[in-house]
Amino acid sequence: MAKLDQEQINAEIEKLKGWSSEGDWIVKEFQFENFRDAMGFMVKASYEAEELNHHPNWSNVYNRVKVELQTHSEGGVTGKDIELASRLDNI
Repeated sequence: MAKLDQEQINAEIEKLKGWSSEGDWIVKEFQFENFRDAMGFMVKASYEAEELNHHPNWSNVYNRVKVELQTHSEGGVTGKDIELASRLDNI
C-alpha cells in the first residue's frame, strides 16, 4: 500500500471520529466508563487488526486507550491505517 501524503491523510481523517494526524501517524484516545470496558475494546480491536494483518501501537491507562496507527513498512499512513481506524470507531 502506498503512503498517503498529508493532504490525503487530512481528507481521510475528516471522515473519521476524533482522529488526528501527528507526524507520520494517525492517533486517537478512546475513553470508556471503566477498565473492563477499555480491555473489552482492546480485545475486539485485536481481532480487527489481525484480520487486516495490521498491528497498532497502543497503550492503556485505566479507562483510556490511546491508539497510534502507521503502516510501518511504508513509514507512514496508508489506506490500511484508515481502514483500521474506521473499524475501531465502529466497535
